[in-house]
Amino acid sequence: MADIPINPLVVIGVGSSFAFSGLFYHLYQEKKKELEKLKEIPVFKPDQHLLRVLRATPHKRLQYVAVEGLVQADGEPLASRFVPRCFGVIQKIAVEEHWKYWNSLTKTWNSRTMNRKETNNSVPFSLVSPGAYMTDLYVKIQNPLEASGFYLDRVYYNVRHAEGGLVNVVLQGLNGEKPEAMEESEELLRVGSTLTGFGEVVLEGGQVMRLQAPHDGRKYILEPTDYRSFMDRHERSASLWKMLTAVTGITGASLLARILYGLVGNRDDRSK
Repeated sequence: MADIPINPLVVIGVGSSFAFSGLFYHLYQEKKKELEKLKEIPVFKPDQHLLRVLRATPHKRLQYVAVEGLVQADGEPLASRFVPRCFGVIQKIAVEEHWKYWNSLTKTWNSRTMNRKETNNSVPFSLVSPGAYMTDLYVKIQNPLEASGFYLDRVYYNVRHAEGGLVNVVLQGLNGEKPEAMEESEELLRVGSTLTGFGEVVLEGGQVMRLQAPHDGRKYILEPTDYRSFMDRHERSASLWKMLTAVTGITGASLLARILYGLVGNRDDRSK
């Protein structure tokens, strides 16, 4: 058996393929469990149906549900600093400087970021059903900055490159540094955008509904999309892990079959 050549790269390929197949299968199973839990979450809109359910529920509370609606400011919305006639309810503005410094060891200019400044603003807002901006039915969003999720939309991004001049020459000569660029960006949760919130809904008084962080330890989430699109994204992720499990498993099995076929063929040749 020792004189039968086996390509070590093929052996490594077999082991790696089966290892990755096992990893992808584990990720697929985890995503599948997550999907099953997501499908168990009741989904509502800010309408009479949700209000009736809350009124019929003990303590006027739903522990963990999804609420899908359009963003509406409770008062005056935030105006974009850079984009005309663009309004939101949560705003993040970031400014940072890019500098170059001289590395005397490598004799090259290297870049670094410094003096980053970030400003966050928000105003109270609610979710309303499409076409119902003037309705009395809405779901107030409590403490949205505490929620997880990437729900801000970038509305402005600009990089202003530093101009060469006497000041830059002086700085470069004094400390081996020179400004390179100034980067500015603005992100908004825009008025009128679709938002799906996952959390606890409570009824205050007889009409005011509020979405807040759940008390049972589950995540308080805001997603910048409708519920169906949110589920489609998770289903595509599960399908991806399933496909990768099959591809790597088949690849490993094919390589293993090739090794075994070679071993059997060599043994038959020697027996002749």
